Amino acid sequence: MSAAVAALFVDERGVYSTFDDVELWGVARDARKYAGPHPVVAHPPCERWGRYWYGGPSCKERKKKGDDDGCFEAAITAVRAWGGVLEHPADSAAWKAFGLIAPPRAGSWIAAGDWVGWTCCVEQGHYGHRARKATWLYAARVELPSLTWGKSNAQVKFEQGFHSADERRERRDRTRGVVECLSHRERAATPRPFAEVLLAIARTSGEHRAINDNARHPVGPTLATTLRAPLHRD
Repeated sequence: MSAAVAALFVDERGVYSTFDDVELWGVARDARKYAGPHPVVAHPPCERWGRYWYGGPSCKERKKKGDDDGCFEAAITAVRAWGGVLEHPADSAAWKAFGLIAPPRAGSWIAAGDWVGWTCCVEQGHYGHRARKATWLYAARVELPSLTWGKSNAQVKFEQGFHSADERRERRDRTRGVVECLSHRERAATPRPFAEVLLAIARTSGEHRAINDNARHPVGPTLATTLRAPLHRD
């Protein structure tokens, strides 16, 4: 089966490898070089754009904010060119760096402010993640679905949020076995139901490309495709 969607900046052994019609672009292929022709689902690295962009309290050498070797720029360029959706953690500094409007935490799609795409905030806890994992999406040249907005009921802490190595050790000693937190792999993983949502969005790209090629702004949000969580939690 020929690929219908390209998954960029993903683990070649992760959830996207379980879909027959997905072309994988991970470390080995260098997703920055993707040149089409399929619509994309992009997961560019977020380490240099998040809360601990400088490396965190245990880092010996301070990092540079936004220094991701051009990954986010390549990802958003691919979404704009071929259609699809890009995923990053909520409050990612990349939005401001690339002139995008921060979406409302409560949900809903809004114009991203670049005359090309749309953006929203959604919690992956609605789609199988054990933590709430608030996520920002940027989409272009696609049909925009209604997602499950607002707070999820996921209970596991995404991270402890320490400000120093000493604070981390002290909390670990005090709460050992009491507070469950996610491993690095679990934090980074995309739940299959959420991957299905992102792929479904990207697959709508074909019918919108011709229209958007000649427009200043993408076709407005449409609710013709509704992708709700498998189990909606009120």
